[in-house]
Amino acid sequence: MQAFQEAVQAGTALPLMEAFYTIQGEGTHSGVPAYFIRLGGCDVGCVWCDVKESWEGAKWPVVSVDEIVSEASKYPGRVAVITGGEPLMYELGPLTVALKAAGFKTHIETSGAHPFSGDFDWVCFSPKKFKAPHPSIYEQADELKVVIYHSSDFQFAEKYAALVSKKCQKLLQPEWSKQNIHLKSIIEYVKSNPVWNISLQTHKFMDIP
Repeated sequence: MQAFQEAVQAGTALPLMEAFYTIQGEGTHSGVPAYFIRLGGCDVGCVWCDVKESWEGAKWPVVSVDEIVSEASKYPGRVAVITGGEPLMYELGPLTVALKAAGFKTHIETSGAHPFSGDFDWVCFSPKKFKAPHPSIYEQADELKVVIYHSSDFQFAEKYAALVSKKCQKLLQPEWSKQNIHLKSIIEYVKSNPVWNISLQTHKFMDIP
């Protein structure tokens, strides 16, 4: 048990909830084939999270980085998306280095609630009201993706838009269950504030993971 804990702490093995090859459904790279690596464990606790089963990290098997990368390499796509849960709960350096050595571009989807780690080609920062981001995320973010669940989330989005770099892509995405309520407001907001674009969860329309 101690060896497993030491491996997780070092990032050479990680609690893996699931891994699968699919199409990226949202954000800047929507439509791109990608291998998703979903790590177990999250202490952010979004009330509308659609993978709440990922929250308890200890229930998922600890898998070596070598095994994770070996499975990813069986598929033709060479974009790997590390997500969760909250992936930055873990040291991601060993996993990203191994993925890059295998020819992958490395992407992450994170709330930024923990110190940044890993070598990434694309960082999607999706801040949540439930736990404040760690300041290390702001200079790393290539994409700011804010989920609109309440009308107050537009103000929340602007708060973080002021903290990321000017080159950071800025996206507003309706929470799936509230899409009919907020989509029209998002459309009008983006038309009036064209630094923002709209992200939709197209994988849900396509009925794929």
